[in-house]
Amino acid sequence: MTTDLTAKRPVRVRFAPSPTGPLHIGGVRTCLYNYLFARQHGGQLIFRIEDTDTQRFVPGAEEYILEAFRWLGIGFDEGVSFGGDKGPYRQSERRDIYRRYVRQLIDEGKAYYAFDTPEELNRKREEVPNFQYDASTRMQMRNSLTLPREEVERLIQDGTQYTVRFLIEPGEDVHVDDIIRGDVVINSSILDDKVLYKSADDLPTYHLANIVDDHLMEVSHVIRGEEWLPSAPLHVLLYRAFGWQDTMPRFAHLPLLLKPDGKGKLSKRDGDKFGFPVFPLLWRDPATGNISRGYREDGYLPQAVVNFLALLGWNPGTDEELLSMEELISQFRLEKCSKNGAKFDFVKGWWFNREYLLRQTDRELAPSFQAVLREQGIEATEEQAAEVIGLMKTKVIEYPDPQNPAAMKKRNVSFAGDLWPLCDFFFRAPQTFDREDKFIRKNWTETSAREMTALADRLEQLADFSAEAQKQAIDPWVKAEALKPWNAWRICLVGKGQGPDMYALAAFLGREETVRRMRFAVEMLG
Repeated sequence: MTTDLTAKRPVRVRFAPSPTGPLHIGGVRTCLYNYLFARQHGGQLIFRIEDTDTQRFVPGAEEYILEAFRWLGIGFDEGVSFGGDKGPYRQSERRDIYRRYVRQLIDEGKAYYAFDTPEELNRKREEVPNFQYDASTRMQMRNSLTLPREEVERLIQDGTQYTVRFLIEPGEDVHVDDIIRGDVVINSSILDDKVLYKSADDLPTYHLANIVDDHLMEVSHVIRGEEWLPSAPLHVLLYRAFGWQDTMPRFAHLPLLLKPDGKGKLSKRDGDKFGFPVFPLLWRDPATGNISRGYREDGYLPQAVVNFLALLGWNPGTDEELLSMEELISQFRLEKCSKNGAKFDFVKGWWFNREYLLRQTDRELAPSFQAVLREQGIEATEEQAAEVIGLMKTKVIEYPDPQNPAAMKKRNVSFAGDLWPLCDFFFRAPQTFDREDKFIRKNWTETSAREMTALADRLEQLADFSAEAQKQAIDPWVKAEALKPWNAWRICLVGKGQGPDMYALAAFLGREETVRRMRFAVEMLG
């Protein structure tokens, strides 16, 4: 399939994270959009690791990123861990390739050696307000443009550390053809001579490695976050410097994910404040041991996370919100992405998870709920877990208002973990009864003990204890005696004013446990 976006050559896109820590949810959305675009156009998605910043490398980060995408169902066609014929796909393994292109730029006079020390650069920043290393200052610095060739060669032979900077000529309007934002024009005079290579670690910076890799890996479209837009003019100039204009990828800079109030970029601090994760999986910092929450461990379903993220910055142009991966692939249009940032509506994320939770069968949800029960020290069968889910998943829970923790708000059950506070009585009998509780005070009357004893006697005689058999035996008796025992019975089995249909609850507990709880309540409440 081809469109005006893909007519020139086959679609090849890439997701290229740095292994510097856990993957931010904004990065997940970027990869998702690359995946949807590639799949829609019958293209390929490359997984590349950009690990040139050796100082920030974090052990385990690469494995974490791969596991996150496995959980989300976002697959790659080639790259690190996937193979392919354009590797290596880890930048630290491509030093020889980058050296060749650094040398080309220097030989052609499009880049130069710079020997300025950090101290010298700091002094210049103090001396010149808003200093940047560019056409107005480069001739005042210690580099191969100002030093004799013999001295440059001597410094390099002596092992003096240096950087290689890109020579940017001022006064040129650089046009960036952006699929989302149109023609973006930046004058080269505001660009500095970016560092492309550092001799200290024999590695290129992001700017050079990114361009070389995209060219050699035949990347057709670069779909990335808005934060990279200021780098795009530099990348256009680098493509020109290498003579690769005809293979320059098309750019698409996605809108930022904003704080829930829309004021600034989404951060981990926002998640901590409002009680939602900003990472796909739980992350344990190997240096500090600090733990950050993850969507998977918080009980989100991967389909819900994908659907939620897809609509942060793009929509299908209809009122339809629940879209499967196949529907997203079919309907996604990169050119329809918003130019403006997208508020991170975490409450809407809860809604998505609830909708997908309701789409699953009780059996499918049972393993997640069993895990919740195990955290409470309870071992339940899959059948028991599924039965409780079926009875309780449409209930409402209370939770602390993120903006006012002293206040409580209500929402529908959205996660398997929401069920536990609503249904602990399925697995733990009430041990005490609060006589000051409004529900108990109102519904345990002077006749309740006598009625519960009589009801327990009748239930104890039933051979078939299914909900339907109970109903057939008890309803006529209740009608004949003009009784209303339901709330008192709820107090006996639950201990408070919540829970499912009483016959269904009693059937789950079984005859022996039901009658035991009833007689215990009569003894305690009198």
